[in-house]
Amino acid sequence: MAKRIQFAQTGGSEVLEFIDVTPAEPGAGEVRVRNQAVGLNFIDIYFRTGLYPAPSLPSGLGTEGAGVVDAVGEDVTHLKAGDRVAYAQGPLGAYAEYHVLPANKVVVLPDGVDVETAAACMLKGLTVQYLLRQTYPLRGGETILWHAAAGGVGSIACQWARALGVKLIGTVSSPEKAVLAEQNGAWATIDYTKENVVERVRELTNGEMCDVVYDSVGKDTWETSLDCLKPRSLMVSFGNASGAVEGVNIGILNQKGSLFVTRPSLNGYADTRERLEMMCDDLFGMLKGGEIKIDTGQKYPLAEAGKAQDALQGRKTTGSTILLP
Repeated sequence: MAKRIQFAQTGGSEVLEFIDVTPAEPGAGEVRVRNQAVGLNFIDIYFRTGLYPAPSLPSGLGTEGAGVVDAVGEDVTHLKAGDRVAYAQGPLGAYAEYHVLPANKVVVLPDGVDVETAAACMLKGLTVQYLLRQTYPLRGGETILWHAAAGGVGSIACQWARALGVKLIGTVSSPEKAVLAEQNGAWATIDYTKENVVERVRELTNGEMCDVVYDSVGKDTWETSLDCLKPRSLMVSFGNASGAVEGVNIGILNQKGSLFVTRPSLNGYADTRERLEMMCDDLFGMLKGGEIKIDTGQKYPLAEAGKAQDALQGRKTTGSTILLP
């Protein structure tokens, strides 16, 4: 028997159950990973609350983890039992001691990248990779706005932007988070609890505003984000921490300067094994080269997944959070 987190109904963190299960056997094209660390992400809360519907209930939770291959199904050639691996995509169920998933979603960890670091940064780091290197291929010299700059994704983005020579303006909710974002490489920070974000961006850029805005907050920051952009620049909405953006009149993009908008996802970019491996090579290279360091600000036992989610949702975390089976 093994342990896993599941939920049989949507709702608050109280719906999460810590139960005994018999680990499934991998089928053709699948592997079973014995998790040594599991990543915590806002998308997990979206599934738990029902904002994103789970395929069926009861359901496992989580898509990110790292550990050791425990069993290999038929037709798997690039992985073997004992390999150190990590993953950020696949079926829900990473909040568990064992997880079965498609082998083409699993990558071997290179020497120099440990499992806790991998679990803390696979989803977040690959998200930053596609946002900064593919959604809008930053070349250096651009000015961008990044909401929640002290969070897990934001902390990586600050460092990656600095390495690219990009001026990242980060929004934060406290002086402590401002210090953290700036230590990670943010060019400037804005405490949105005390300052007007649009006015402060205008001051920092001498009225030029931003080439790109990266917004994982959603409903509460949509209009603010659009108002921080230059004409003909790009709004990247990649999360819904405050709720989904709804009821938008597309004409607002014309009114605010012939703007572009996109709603990307990791699955939309890492849609082939070749692209996934390319993105991982980029991320692992940044980690091994020291351009990016992962701050695992919080570690919780797997049994306390609900407590960990409450801390994340309540903006009480910095950097990344991992669960330890």
